[in-house]
Amino acid sequence: MKALHTGSGEPLLLLHGFMMSPRCWEPVAARLSQECEVFAPALIGHWGGPAPAGRYLDVAALADEIENQLDELGWRTCHIAGNSLGAWVGFELAHRGRARSLTAIAPAGGWGCPSLLQLRVGLKFLALVPIVALGKRVGPALRFSGPARRFALAALAGNPAAVPAPEVTTAITAALHCPAMLPLLIGGLRMPGPHDLPRLKTPVRLLICERDKITPHLAYAERFLRELPDSADLILVHGAGHVPMLEAPDTIATLISEHIHTHAGSDRADPRPAEDPGQAAASPDAAHEGGRGLTSPLARKKVAR
Repeated sequence: MKALHTGSGEPLLLLHGFMMSPRCWEPVAARLSQECEVFAPALIGHWGGPAPAGRYLDVAALADEIENQLDELGWRTCHIAGNSLGAWVGFELAHRGRARSLTAIAPAGGWGCPSLLQLRVGLKFLALVPIVALGKRVGPALRFSGPARRFALAALAGNPAAVPAPEVTTAITAALHCPAMLPLLIGGLRMPGPHDLPRLKTPVRLLICERDKITPHLAYAERFLRELPDSADLILVHGAGHVPMLEAPDTIATLISEHIHTHAGSDRADPRPAEDPGQAAASPDAAHEGGRGLTSPLARKKVAR
């Protein structure tokens, strides 16, 4: 699948994570297509996407390709929801003025460059290289066996029993069809995380997944919690793993939809930085939670169950 394109209404771009594919969005897209024109493309080097051009790949290149596709659709701006790497690309597109709103789900990039956090997540994925190589060589009986499915679910879901079997098969298949794996891992060693977060003017809803094992929120969300403007809407998704669309599509669709409706009808997000991000008006939810006046950034979160 090169892209999922369905529905009508507010334009909504859905961006999948590293080693995933647009198919991970299918249950959410089905729910949102009643109110949005949904477009979920495959990132460069991922299952269904364009082949990577070289040995090095970075977020800017991924965003360039997505911008080209938005131009082909005639979308000057759109609402964006991204998971993991897709959320990182979403921040880049927001800085380029292409986002009306951004829902960042378990975003990647919450680290310095270089840093221990960056190295730790890189090693997690590097350890998958021989496993992926083996998966390509064995037959379907082993590739989609019980142990293989449990291994995948342990990484992706907080509640494995809630993920339908076909979704697990699709996730494993996507991981085995990801020529961007090594180029992005190599590029990741030189990539700083999303830049200028305190000065971002795009309305942001940050969804933090309670049982995220890829980028555990207590470490990897701290930078976003600390640097995003006070107007950002911060929500803890209770019990969810790194790819919550697989296990909680109703919850994720609702949280995306709420954020879109709040900012429906807006056009181009101003890419210019705010003069004083500390003076940005907080959203009603942020004001209700006390905003930056709280001593711990974790205290700003709401909980979605």
